[in-house]
Amino acid sequence: MSSIECFETIRYTADVVVTTTDGYVLLIERGWEPFKGQWALPGGHVDPGETSRAAAARELAEEAGVYAAPEELDQIGTFDQPDRDPRGRYVTVAYHLTVIPGLPVEAGDDATNAQWWPLRALPPLAFDHADIIGAVAQI
Repeated sequence: MSSIECFETIRYTADVVVTTTDGYVLLIERGWEPFKGQWALPGGHVDPGETSRAAAARELAEEAGVYAAPEELDQIGTFDQPDRDPRGRYVTVAYHLTVIPGLPVEAGDDATNAQWWPLRALPPLAFDHADIIGAVAQI
């Protein structure tokens, strides 16, 4: 490397895996690119002055109408593969929340749909969200 340092822009996000006690996971249908029309976990950018846990709780409420206190979310881990997002380098901290079956969900913000999917029969997922969901089973 030359004497001039190269710095990569890294964006900070948070995602939430919400599962029910009977084996379902909450997914949202993305309303815009990348992956418009594909299923993904609720999540998004961490705002200035906000923790990733607070961002996860906020995004869950905005995108799926599910309200949880930040302290109810358990951290799964950090996902930082350089190619996980086609827009550039994104690092996400993922959280988990377990809820009772039948919790109503409602799409909002940049989600066009929100629904419960059986963990054993998931649709193709955007980004690396299948890996994030898989990490919940390893906790």
